[in-house]
Amino acid sequence: MRSPRLTRALPLVELGGLLLVALLCLLFHLRLPGRLPSEADYRAVAERLRAEARPGDAVLLFPWWAERARLYLPPEIPIYGWLASDKADLSAHPRIWVLGQPELPRSDVSAFDAAFLPGRKAAGPATHAGTLTLGLYENGRYRPRRWVASESFARARVYLEQQDGSRRECPFDGRAHRCPGPPYLYVAPEWHEILYEPRHCLWMHAPGGPQRLVAEFDDVPGGLGLRLEGGIIFEFAHSKDPRLSTAHLGVDDAASNARLLEVPVPPGREGVQTSEVILPPGPPRTVKVWVQADNADSRQVCLDVMALEPTVGGRG
Repeated sequence: MRSPRLTRALPLVELGGLLLVALLCLLFHLRLPGRLPSEADYRAVAERLRAEARPGDAVLLFPWWAERARLYLPPEIPIYGWLASDKADLSAHPRIWVLGQPELPRSDVSAFDAAFLPGRKAAGPATHAGTLTLGLYENGRYRPRRWVASESFARARVYLEQQDGSRRECPFDGRAHRCPGPPYLYVAPEWHEILYEPRHCLWMHAPGGPQRLVAEFDDVPGGLGLRLEGGIIFEFAHSKDPRLSTAHLGVDDAASNARLLEVPVPPGREGVQTSEVILPPGPPRTVKVWVQADNADSRQVCLDVMALEPTVGGRG
C-alpha cells in the first residue's frame, strides 16, 4: 500500500517528467535550424553539379530521406534515395555524386560508408556548402549497358502465347502494346516501386492460367551478361495468401526455345529478383521475355532485361 506522502508526490514527478520532455523537445527544435541547409547552400551545390557533372552521372542522397534537395538540383541528373539505397549498385552510372547532410539527426556516416564505399573510390575531396557535403566517386560497380529491353520496347513484338504455341497479337498503339482482354494486359515502360526502390521497368502483368505474356526482342548482342531484374510492385508482394500463385519471369532464346533465364516470385517474396547468364559470343539473337502466373491476382509484375558488360571494378 502506497504511503500518503508517495501518493502526493506522484503528480509532481509526472509533471517534472513532462517538463523535462518539453525542454528536450524545445532544445532539439532550437538546434535543428543550424543543422539544416539554406536555399543558398542548395543553389551552390546545384551550380557545381551544372558545371562539373557529366552525362551518365547520378546523385545519391545521404541520408536517403533528405528529399528537399530534389527541388534545387538539375533535373537532367538522376537522383536516388530510398530505404537502403546506400547499398545499391547504381550500376548504370560510372560516377556518383553523394549529397550528404551528416549533421541531421540519425545520420550514421560510418554505416553509410560501410554500405556505399566497397567497389568505389573518391574522385577528389568533398566540398561543403553550409551543412551540405558533395563528394564525387568513381563507381567500380558500373556495368555499361549494350542493350536494354525497356528502351527497345517500341520495336518489340508482343503477344499472348498459349501452351500449344498459338498466339494473339498485342498491337502497339504508339505508347503501349495492348493485348485483348483486361485493360491491365499491356507492355510499356513505367515507373513503379519494388520494395521502396523506384524502378523504370516494363509493366508486364501475367495474363493468368498457363498462357504467357511475351515480348520478343531482336538484336540482343552476344558475348555479354544477359540479366533479368524484376518483381512484384508496391504492397502486392507482401501477401502470402494461399489463393495466390507464383509469378514466373523468364527469357527464352526465340530460335531454339532454350530457357536462358527464369525467376520465380512466390507469394510473400519482396524486392527485386535477379538472374544472369553469360551469352556465348556470336551474332545478335532474338529473345522472348515472358511472364506467367496460374492466378494473376495481385501479380503486378514490372521487369527489365539488359545485356551488360562486366563491372568496371572487375576488369583486369
